[in-house]
Amino acid sequence: MKVIPISQLLPGMFVQSVTKQTGRIKIKSQGWVKTQAGIDKLKNVGILEIEIDPDKTLIESVPEKEPANTPSPVTKRDPWQKTHSAEQEMGKAKKLYDEAKSLQIKAFKDIKAGRDIDIAPFRDLASGFMDSVFRNQDALACLTQMRQKDAYLLEHSINVSILISIFAKHLNIDKDIIEQLTTGALLHDIGKIKIPDAVLNKPGRFTDEEFTIMKNHARFSKDILQAAGLKGIAVDIAGMHHERLDGKGYPFGKKGDEISQYVRMASIVDVYDALTAERVYKAGMEPIKAFKILKEGCPDSFDSELLTKFIQCIGIHPVGTLVKLSSQKVGLVTQSNPASPLKPVVKTFYSAKHGRYTQVQDIDLAHKKSQDTLESAVKTDEYKIDLQRFYKNSILP
Repeated sequence: MKVIPISQLLPGMFVQSVTKQTGRIKIKSQGWVKTQAGIDKLKNVGILEIEIDPDKTLIESVPEKEPANTPSPVTKRDPWQKTHSAEQEMGKAKKLYDEAKSLQIKAFKDIKAGRDIDIAPFRDLASGFMDSVFRNQDALACLTQMRQKDAYLLEHSINVSILISIFAKHLNIDKDIIEQLTTGALLHDIGKIKIPDAVLNKPGRFTDEEFTIMKNHARFSKDILQAAGLKGIAVDIAGMHHERLDGKGYPFGKKGDEISQYVRMASIVDVYDALTAERVYKAGMEPIKAFKILKEGCPDSFDSELLTKFIQCIGIHPVGTLVKLSSQKVGLVTQSNPASPLKPVVKTFYSAKHGRYTQVQDIDLAHKKSQDTLESAVKTDEYKIDLQRFYKNSILP
């Protein structure tokens, strides 16, 4: 027997077992890998190293059609598995997030100039987001909370793409589909660039006429992506993320089975991020309140089962949420705990009791020796906390 990296696996070799991988994939049977497609399939599910039997390597040329005894990976993954720590991943995640902002700005300029947008960089970025989420979802999840009040149009689409990538990973959706979902989410609001600024940036409630104008942005998004060469899932998300199960959404009035699972996912994530976003004219809502509003929209507007799964994967107190502990320490949720959602890891930096900043401390609420419990989510203005400074000094590399 011989252990080799997956990069050295060639058609005709006999795979005995998997020795190293990023997930928990199991091989249904031993056997020959007779095509490059078979090898690519193993790479795509995270196989890094395998054990082969050199004595069984096929010498003669092999057909392109894959035989029945080719090792078939079981694609069931552990959605909570992390191959990197949040600290290790944060630098890469921040670079991706900044790149996404630059791409959005360029796309807006292209559309205003009457040019088609270049889809390839968005696909590459979507792939980068997906890879980061699979390494450790907490890094990008934390960045979705680092909002600027005057950058909603840019940050909203980026945040939706990150959250839908996390959501899809937890639903065990194939990676090629996740990439399409993430690409569509990155561009789902691109049509807003064609909405007059007076309507788009209006702080108050729309008039009926203004709302009619605003509803066109989804149709514009669909048209822009189709003109750029995109199709399928990504275009559906762009054009239909405001459709609702009871048919009262827009712009096409789709309902029920006319709305795919992927669009249903996008509509949940889109509304969640919009509700929790900081805007110039409104404070962001606490996640738990946003979840309540989404639940009130089930089953007429949103898919109840999918919403439950979204809450499970994001957490009651999502990574990046500012919280107060029973000790009166205030900190940021930096790591989720799927086994006990009310006991995440919190990075504390402020004392609500004494009204001052404190030494940064990581507290694992699930640790047996921890006497602290999570009391409530809080807002930065509740204690006049400069959260941006904390992000830069204590979270970002």
